Amino acid sequence: MVSDFLPKCTGPLEAGYEPAGWDGATLREMLEASEKLTEETGCYYGVSELALKETDPIRYEKIFSKLRGGLVNARETAMNVSASPIVQEIGELCFALYTPEGDSVALSTGIIVHVHTMSDAIKFMVRNDYEINPRIRRGDIFSNNIPKIGDVHNADVQTFVPIFWEDELVGWAGGVTHVTDIGASTPGNVPVGPITSYEDGLDLTANKIGECDTVFRDHEIRCELGVRTPMFWKLDERCRIAGCHMVRDAVERTIREEGIETYKQFIREAIEDGRRTFIQRVKELLIPGRYFAPTFNMLLFAGERGLPEYAAVDTMSQAPVEMVIGPAGEFHISFDGANRWGYHSFNCPPSAMQGAIWVLLTQTMIPNDKVNDGAYFATSSNFPPYTISNATAKEAATGAAWGYLIPAFTGLIRNISRGVFARGYVEEVLSSYAMTMNALQGGGKDQYGNDTGLLSFELSCVGGGARGIADGLDYGAAMWNPEGDMGDCEVWELIMPLLYLGRGVKPSTAGPGKYRGGSGFQSVYAIWKTVDLVMQNAGDSGCFPSPGIFGGYPSASGYRHNVLGTDLLDRFRKHRAYPSREDDPADSEITACCDGEHLFDRRTMNYPYRMKHGDIYYSWYRGGGGLGDPLEREPDRIEADLDGDYLLPRYAASVYGAVAECDPEGFWRVDPDATARRRREIREMRARRAVPVSEYLASEKARVLEGRIAKETRRMYNESLELSTWWREWFLEFWGLPDDFRFEEGGE
Repeated sequence: MVSDFLPKCTGPLEAGYEPAGWDGATLREMLEASEKLTEETGCYYGVSELALKETDPIRYEKIFSKLRGGLVNARETAMNVSASPIVQEIGELCFALYTPEGDSVALSTGIIVHVHTMSDAIKFMVRNDYEINPRIRRGDIFSNNIPKIGDVHNADVQTFVPIFWEDELVGWAGGVTHVTDIGASTPGNVPVGPITSYEDGLDLTANKIGECDTVFRDHEIRCELGVRTPMFWKLDERCRIAGCHMVRDAVERTIREEGIETYKQFIREAIEDGRRTFIQRVKELLIPGRYFAPTFNMLLFAGERGLPEYAAVDTMSQAPVEMVIGPAGEFHISFDGANRWGYHSFNCPPSAMQGAIWVLLTQTMIPNDKVNDGAYFATSSNFPPYTISNATAKEAATGAAWGYLIPAFTGLIRNISRGVFARGYVEEVLSSYAMTMNALQGGGKDQYGNDTGLLSFELSCVGGGARGIADGLDYGAAMWNPEGDMGDCEVWELIMPLLYLGRGVKPSTAGPGKYRGGSGFQSVYAIWKTVDLVMQNAGDSGCFPSPGIFGGYPSASGYRHNVLGTDLLDRFRKHRAYPSREDDPADSEITACCDGEHLFDRRTMNYPYRMKHGDIYYSWYRGGGGLGDPLEREPDRIEADLDGDYLLPRYAASVYGAVAECDPEGFWRVDPDATARRRREIREMRARRAVPVSEYLASEKARVLEGRIAKETRRMYNESLELSTWWREWFLEFWGLPDDFRFEEGGE
């Protein structure tokens, strides 16, 4: 953590200074007392009885409703203060209430990934004695965006306002928005290009940015000069401050109505209540045991001319997600075995990892319960230092941390699904969600001649994972925002130098299965009215980061198809056909309807390159993993998929074993009898191909010993072997390898 690099202020308080904590204590003393009592008693802050809840449950629930209602109201109101389409169209913001020590009491709707990241930032300020220097006073405003302090990635900018009652700090209001541009070495808000933290963009290290409810002018100037979209930045910051002030008003109103002692009692009981509720849910939903679900992802940067040699390499990341459930409701997550952090922007600090845990647990384990830091205190985790899951190195870049987080935590979803399935809760089962890609990103000059950094937040609307009883949600959610929305085409055209040529379903993006994953969609753009623009793709390819479950197949991996130097403008003038979609890359409409230099390959992760007015940028968004054997899918579901453009006809035959024809009216019909016969043939073919597990493992061991695996995989495994004693012993024992085993990294 960044705090490890900073000196601690341990001297006495300045003369005449009164501590801001309760009953004459400093905030650090309160935090240390909280941690000690929690460790000694096993209950948050030593709260062994929920006295207020038990003696007056209606009043208890009313207080929570008042506070959460204030948070939700702050979000809905503040959202309209910002003109940033990421905030206003997609709802990429949230607000939360914290104790003086920095523990979350309640959270609004929105990007609930930040239930604990803002907690880390507040505790950073407390541990580094901000109470003494630069002081914490009524009307102060603080801001942070450093993941090593407490955040997911640098474009999630946080604002904090302390809440006082008389002379005591009784809490914090926190708000976060995803900004349009962060001023990194490459444009956009999920910068794919920085290779060290010194290129991640504007740094707000939990700074005091205002007093007396007014932002410092020097802070405003710094931000105006530091980002490519200062107008959106200012509006987002005003949005966060306004929301925090509304939260502060709601807390003060609650204290006036309920009394300060009741409020103090409530905030601690609410967190302990959340801790107990989570433990009870674990015991109800999951079978005790060890669950293991590794996931992998590739970063393809080899040959990129804009990067130094040591960063221009193709790498693979490993997320060896282990979930251990104890008989008393213990919940432990470990990434022991993750490979080394790298010279790219996809590294994760612990705060980002915790954020991903909570956004998933609140949607699976406790969707109907109070969301606060109680669940955090009911769990434990292990993110080994120097790995990509805990990039402790000061220079590790974190601007695109989601590139590791999103695929990594598909393993947690699959582990939970196996646990609930074992308990018989079939309707709670979920395969992996989709990768939030392709992240269309770029910058330069917009259609008005202004500096711009852009990223289309259509990516908040990818496919959901298949469910235990139904198909996944089509283009309707994102792992990091359960309220995902793709936004209106007209709004994106208003702020980006891009013209939509088409938007629609992308067939065969979903993972096949008895229940398929949710489908992704596609957008075809023309670069429009700009004289200086660079664009990049940020997507997945080379492996399948969204696996299926219980026999379901993974969702489609990515490819790139952009066109430079097109004849599009001439086609417009002559009223000729132009591309509006690319349903099938093997029969490309973009290729058929557009001349030019076609960048048609699997280079889905690249450094920005120049595009001009009339060039074509193609972006398609991913689907979720499937569930169950595809041969068990009902014929009427296959017909609906074919009619709705969710499935390419050739995969109806090859994957689902369906015998289908298109009738004269254009509707598909699956012959049930012919399909049943074809499926019997496929099952017989599977049986002929099958070999005993012992033979399969022997052949795979030969591959391991001979190094007949991709060089990126060999390098990844060598890093894991070096960094983790536990994982090394497990890997060597499983394959029966010598203690000094190491993969040869040369060759292909």
